[in-house]
Amino acid sequence: MAGHGSAGSLSNAGKNTDIKRPMDFPALTPARLVRRYKRFLADVELPGREDVVCVHCPNTGAMTGCQTSGARIWLSSHDSPKRKLPWTWELIETEAGLACIHSARANRVVEEGLLAGLFPELMASPANLQREALLGHRSRADFLIPASPDIFIEVKAVTLHLGGGRGAFPDAVSQRATRHIAELCDEMAQCRRAALIFCVLHAGISSVQVAGHVDVVFAEALGHAMRKGLEVYALFNDITSRGIYPRHAERLEALTT
Repeated sequence: MAGHGSAGSLSNAGKNTDIKRPMDFPALTPARLVRRYKRFLADVELPGREDVVCVHCPNTGAMTGCQTSGARIWLSSHDSPKRKLPWTWELIETEAGLACIHSARANRVVEEGLLAGLFPELMASPANLQREALLGHRSRADFLIPASPDIFIEVKAVTLHLGGGRGAFPDAVSQRATRHIAELCDEMAQCRRAALIFCVLHAGISSVQVAGHVDVVFAEALGHAMRKGLEVYALFNDITSRGIYPRHAERLEALTT
């Protein structure tokens, strides 16, 4: 990370010093990872069972460093009759700490951070935060903050650990992420504000950069967007088997690749 500024932390976020709605997990069950396959599936070993169980893997990325066979993982259980698989993979224990591979959790964590006052440049006081706002012609922004001007926010989960506390996004080529950047630029061209929040879901990551070695097109698109005024932030979190709790946010003025 070539340069960054401060956004907010639980110690300096003004009146909102407590997370009012912590992102608690449901009761999790420990297991051992056998293998991940077919992108959304994984085989695991559960305590007290001799057979291998297939579980849902809610992550579309490469999950580099977060799918080591034999690693300790944690699962949530679901009893809905509509689900084909009752177990969902949530966490994995890596050499650098716990990581949450359930990428959809990032939006809930960022919402907690916004409401807790960790992003005063975006949301100085509680507002009518809107989820899944229309962005462009075929996408939806993760959040919209009605303001003057309106602020469109896109969230990306970060679990790629490069070593030395460095994290990066993306962990696989992502045409979808590149399209989202272009659509945020379109909003800025209409005199609206736009922000990208990297939600760090790996306990070993203390700085964020762009994985240009993974997706050079995304890296170039993000650099162009930042020069046009896209605001980029990183949200760092405490990750435990009980839940994920926003700790502090940083404004990223420049990103290395």
